[in-house]
Amino acid sequence: MIPAHIIKKIKRIHIKSSRTVTSIMAGQYKSVFRGSGIEFEEVREYCPGDDVKIIDWKVSARLGKPFVKLYKEERESIVMLLIDMSSSLKFGTFSGPKFERAAEVASVLAFNAIKNSDKVGAIFFTDQVEKYIPPKKGSGHIWRVIKEIFTFLPQGKGTNISEALDYLAKISKKRSFVFVLSDFLDDGYLKSLRTIRQKHEIIGVMIYDKGTFELPLKGIITLSDFETSKEIAFDGFNKKIQEEFMSKKLSHHKKTLDIFFKAKSDVIELETGASVSDTLLQYFRFRERRLR
Repeated sequence: MIPAHIIKKIKRIHIKSSRTVTSIMAGQYKSVFRGSGIEFEEVREYCPGDDVKIIDWKVSARLGKPFVKLYKEERESIVMLLIDMSSSLKFGTFSGPKFERAAEVASVLAFNAIKNSDKVGAIFFTDQVEKYIPPKKGSGHIWRVIKEIFTFLPQGKGTNISEALDYLAKISKKRSFVFVLSDFLDDGYLKSLRTIRQKHEIIGVMIYDKGTFELPLKGIITLSDFETSKEIAFDGFNKKIQEEFMSKKLSHHKKTLDIFFKAKSDVIELETGASVSDTLLQYFRFRERRLR
């Protein structure tokens, strides 16, 4: 049985996300996430003015006169949510744990997709793929995804983004919009990102907490790694240690951005204290300007 306080959180995010999509993002998602591609329909004889790029040379050679390929737009898109369930998402300072922001982002994206008659699926991952929810339509399906984020108990603690991307490549037959929701405390996934980018559009949602970048000014403190349980002691009053700690965290943050840049994929930066709706709306508008 789901505890009452968890049910309350699920309902709050479900209702808030639905209202956000209806009142703030109406039409914005649809204008930038159109049909996921085009599919072949038929060939017909070439007509003057047709683009030579769509000539089917094999058919033309066989029939002795030029023919062109005709395509139709796939109006229905598939949105896949790759959701990081590793232990580090439990971290949070003043604005709650990162996984709650992940749940809200997933909910807003799912509501946008459903409103646009798209299907939504999800993959939960840690250092392994934990759960696969096949793409479906309907608000009830969104409820299930949000509920699973709050109630699912993963086996792993670490993060393996390559594992999740490789799994998606195996099970996804149609081109999809893929949102990877994570704090990206991982490395070595650039190759997988580039491979899957050949078929799908990948968008990273990097969820981070400002508290990650600074040591508390409390003398000797011990920090515990959520994913490895390793503990390290720091002198919080030591300015040099403070600077080195921040530099290391900022370096990893930048490295994540660089990885997505090299893979020619977008990444949305979301701080836990920021508005999810404002952050996503800003990205939607950025995509819209780029598509013009």
